[in-house]
Amino acid sequence: MAEGTRGPASLAGPARLDRHRVHLDGLAAMGRLRALAPRRGIDFASNDYLGLAGSAALGSAVAAALARGVPVGSGGSRLLRGNHPEHEALEAEAAAAFGAGAALYFSSGYAANAALLATLPQTGDLVIHDALIHASAHEGMRLGRAATIGVTHNDTGAFEAAIADWRASGGTGRIWIAIESLYSMDGDRAPLDDLAALADRHDAFLLIDEAHATGVFGPGGRGLAAHLEGRENVITLRTCGKAMGCEGALVCGDPTVIDFLVNRGRGFIFSTAPSPLMAAACRAALGLMQDDGLRTRMDALIAGTGRLFADRLGVAPTGSQIIPVILGEDVRTMRVANALQQQGFDVRGIRPPTVPAGTARLRISLTLNVDLTEVEALVAALDPLLEAAG
Repeated sequence: MAEGTRGPASLAGPARLDRHRVHLDGLAAMGRLRALAPRRGIDFASNDYLGLAGSAALGSAVAAALARGVPVGSGGSRLLRGNHPEHEALEAEAAAAFGAGAALYFSSGYAANAALLATLPQTGDLVIHDALIHASAHEGMRLGRAATIGVTHNDTGAFEAAIADWRASGGTGRIWIAIESLYSMDGDRAPLDDLAALADRHDAFLLIDEAHATGVFGPGGRGLAAHLEGRENVITLRTCGKAMGCEGALVCGDPTVIDFLVNRGRGFIFSTAPSPLMAAACRAALGLMQDDGLRTRMDALIAGTGRLFADRLGVAPTGSQIIPVILGEDVRTMRVANALQQQGFDVRGIRPPTVPAGTARLRISLTLNVDLTEVEALVAALDPLLEAAG
């Protein structure tokens, strides 16, 4: 072969990724192409709601854990020598703090949600989920054995109708109701008491993702579902990477549920165990977040921001730390987000498929990394941009 002539493998190379490039070009044309971007400006984008992630208190706890010999790596799965006393201590302390029978630590909320819904519902069962539930829950349902039905967001009647229709069509298995307590893109709350009563009436399980409520709401940061914790038919998921400022997630529920996940949850069994050092950090964060003074500050920030957004921008408050400013069109949303970033505000645009088509938005996330003066500055910058976006 002459020098510089490409063989068959080399000739095929550039064409191998053509379909992927075309797909990426299509995303770019729609204003949906994503790229990693560095942190910049005032934090209105993170989920570090209590400002613990970079706190001196959490840093000191990690340093102390290293000093007492807690390793960085686990060295294996929990069932193959990867289990560490820090994992078990975290799980015991979390169960006691949240009022659950037991807890199990996963490497991420995504992994925990996927394992829950892929493992617990069985063949012949039905999972009924809120239309706006996390992508990780959808992944678990896709991997699972049970039939699934999505229903209108926060509509208890739609859940009940789906149960009735399924039973009428011959469904005889267990019902699993999957929801979030506080929805991550809309900032609104689920009708928890109504859904808990529905689960009781139909001998169903209620799976509650408390990712965005843990630490922010409830006594001691126990979340919006604190009063339901400990019921045999209630299973909660509490991420450690948001208000707790760390990494991982805790599934809380009856000890039988936890034992079943240990024995049948492939996402748990076949994953390298989370870092024991991170488990130690989560233990510290679990104690730090129980300071109700943090929630007093957060409540004041949420209330003040709600007034500013309503009075100056005409954006209705959600009553939570998550405020969506829905612009609808993808390109326009990213244009406004980029303009805010240029002015020193870290606000990110959220586009489909993360949110439904036609509902692209700015997701304003409140954390204790900012104060009301900085919120006022954001509102002043956002007001003319929204008028221009029209």
